[in-house]
Amino acid sequence: MHKSALLAAVLALLLALPVAAQTPSIANRDGRHALIVDGAPFLMLGAQANNSSNYAAALPKVWPVLDAMHANTLEMPIAWEQIEPQEGRFDFSFVDTLLEQARAHDKRLVLLWFATWKNGSPSYAPAWVKTNDTRFPRMRTKEGKPHYALSPLGQNTLAADKRAFVKLIEHLKAADPDDTVIMVQVENETGSYGTPRDYSPEGNRLFAGPVPAELVKALGKQPGTWRAVFGDIAEQAFNSWYTARYVDAIAAAGKAVKPLPMYTNASLSDPFVEPKPTGVQSGGPNWNVIPIWKAGAPHLDLVAPDIYNRDARAFVKYLDHYARPDNALMVPELGNSADYARFFWPALGKGAIGFAPFGMDATGYNNYPLGTKTLDDDTIAAFGRAYALFAPIARVWAKIAYDHPTWGVAKGKDGADQSTVMGGWKITAQFDQWQMGERDWTWIEKDPTPTTGKPVGGAVVAQLSPDTFIVAGSDVRLRFGPATPDDRAMIIRAEQGHYDAQGRWVFERVWNGDQTDYGLNFTTTPVMLRVTMGRFK
Repeated sequence: MHKSALLAAVLALLLALPVAAQTPSIANRDGRHALIVDGAPFLMLGAQANNSSNYAAALPKVWPVLDAMHANTLEMPIAWEQIEPQEGRFDFSFVDTLLEQARAHDKRLVLLWFATWKNGSPSYAPAWVKTNDTRFPRMRTKEGKPHYALSPLGQNTLAADKRAFVKLIEHLKAADPDDTVIMVQVENETGSYGTPRDYSPEGNRLFAGPVPAELVKALGKQPGTWRAVFGDIAEQAFNSWYTARYVDAIAAAGKAVKPLPMYTNASLSDPFVEPKPTGVQSGGPNWNVIPIWKAGAPHLDLVAPDIYNRDARAFVKYLDHYARPDNALMVPELGNSADYARFFWPALGKGAIGFAPFGMDATGYNNYPLGTKTLDDDTIAAFGRAYALFAPIARVWAKIAYDHPTWGVAKGKDGADQSTVMGGWKITAQFDQWQMGERDWTWIEKDPTPTTGKPVGGAVVAQLSPDTFIVAGSDVRLRFGPATPDDRAMIIRAEQGHYDAQGRWVFERVWNGDQTDYGLNFTTTPVMLRVTMGRFK
């Protein structure tokens, strides 16, 4: 056989062999991030079920809501008490049912490990843990009284939690070779309210001693006591370090079995003011202690914000806190009322790898005032319209966002214009505009727009080249113009279209005339445009 023919035959044989699955991971490059699933970037269009929907009987009321909102990923709690009700005896029947049904519904999964902490509480720990304060100690208050939260200094608690988590990941490794599960959240909203740290004798001894050398080095600080190094947030910093070390030990043990992406989430304080120690869930990865968590939990791929704040300025500030070169942005939990849907756009604009409103099932529970009063069709559609646009191109968009600059915007409380500059072009988002006309038109009578005074509207822009942009949005007007005055600048072409599964742009029609004379006007149903800017000579 000729050498070239032999090589061709060998290559054909190799291509015919089954390809080993590539475990999901987080990719990082030039300050941007991507969730890699099946070897390629993936945008998680998520939905989190209610806390008590983690039983087989509830699942029929979960999947229809995800289908209606065009979600591709379900975030579902897995409770420690659920898989290890008796010490040393494990039950993964719900995990197996969840995996089977997720595959049948073509959904990926993010498992939420509710164990030592769930909103700071041990409520999801097994009874044999949460009723035994001697073996599994709670934090102590300044007065020496038991606090509600388990102590991050409890070595027995850590050992038991870690053992159960490893058993879960071992089961996943065997039962989920195709990676239906793409991420795991380790614990849920760690830390404690009311008491900033453990005042037990061991806690007091450690707090009086020096800050661990590895933390001092990581933060570039001078050695000293916790109070000397961290000042007013010393107790929060202390609890954050030891909580991070606890969570990292669990994550490290799980990743040694199957290296899935792992993260933990934060209950948040005011994004504009550093919190007082008793005004924050002390110990969790709140925005002001992210560097401590980065040093203390290197086996976590990211820390993530749970955002329950309807004010656009505050929401975007939270995104800014967590969108860092060393931290992929993911919003694993946010309110599920319709006014939160507009925040999908700035999350995408800041490179989010995932987005998931909370409480997206039909089990009848609603967490108003944090979320919606009623999860009706209109509320689901508020999220679903944008998801529907991106669901067919979840991989395409994730790659675009990984490779190119992006910007996103949501309507603020005042509805004011918002602008950015991308290369040589200024992009301005305007709200509460009809598709034709200008605000300063006085020669014709106009009614207020249907969106006037309503918290709706937003857009995302990706810059593919110096003069080419991909744009999507709803209830917004976008204006493109030169970053510096230039009468020769213009929109050369604005194409409405979509991407196919291979990432090729598919042309549908050109916007021109009325459709571009007053900016690019997006209605309630989002569409995607490819905009080319230029200048005449």
